Amino acid sequence: MALDKPYEDVPGTTIFDSDQARKGYHLNQFCMSLMKAENRDRFKADERAYLDEWPMTEEQKQAVLDRDYNRALALGGNIYFLAKIFSTDGLSFQYAAATMTGMTQEEYADMMLHGGRSPEGNRYKEEKK
Repeated sequence: MALDKPYEDVPGTTIFDSDQARKGYHLNQFCMSLMKAENRDRFKADERAYLDEWPMTEEQKQAVLDRDYNRALALGGNIYFLAKIFSTDGLSFQYAAATMTGMTQEEYADMMLHGGRSPEGNRYKEEKK
């Protein structure tokens, strides 16, 4: 029985729910593998070969290779697991979040220091009617 998911109506928002968890299980397991130094080294030495050891979809693998975190989220990635990828790259959470919003790191930091993203345009689509 499908659950009602009113949160699917929020523009630009991906909620990590049980369906997303199932879809991204192997992607997130790959990310968690990067907690071990030897796995980070293997991944950095040959990203494609390491990714091919995981039963992820080709689209998930390509999102990782492209460092397209928004696409990885849509494909079931959890932001806290995806953090293992940008940490492996030596990047901060702030840097990754900025790239996901289309901002520079400085613009993103400034926005967050001034109260975060405006709710205007980020409400339920149904509320705009």
